[in-house]
Amino acid sequence: MMRGRESQEVPRGRSLDPARDDRRGGAPLRELARSRTTEARLRDRARMCWLASEGQRVSAIKAELGVADGTVRLWITRFNACGLDGLRDRRRGGRPPTYPPEAVGELLAASLTDPDDLGLPFGSWTLDRLAAYLAEEQGIAMKRSRIGEILAAEGLRWRTQETWFGERPDPAFAAKRGPLSASTPLRHRTAS
Repeated sequence: MMRGRESQEVPRGRSLDPARDDRRGGAPLRELARSRTTEARLRDRARMCWLASEGQRVSAIKAELGVADGTVRLWITRFNACGLDGLRDRRRGGRPPTYPPEAVGELLAASLTDPDDLGLPFGSWTLDRLAAYLAEEQGIAMKRSRIGEILAAEGLRWRTQETWFGERPDPAFAAKRGPLSASTPLRHRTAS
């Protein structure tokens, strides 16, 4: 009797014959077992079933592939029950996503939109600006760090916030800035 997730027992002398049963795999199983481009675990599972169909016993398959006999029996049982689909990983439970796909979509749409088009007083997004915009305008409370993770997962790269040092790209910056403080003396440049 197998231990673990499957309750069906695979008789010790049983072998598969997927070449005769097309609904179970047949030639696709052989191709999957020999594939060099598919996932390694899926290929190994297909190989276990293919070797069983060739008449090899579980002990020989176990020795050839370096896995436990319970593993071989599990995948043979799953293949018998579900065919090739039985060799794929089943969906596993876990914590559901913190943010629904709609919220992530709003984040991506906002990040790809020019802030000027939204009437915002800045010309580029930062993570803090995105977080504030999402909270105020969209009603989506999302942490700055999570925004960075989502954008990185989508392949978007962000530059750091521009500082006030250096030459300004706006030619009217001095006029917009206003007069300098009277307590700051003007420095005259000397020719060198």
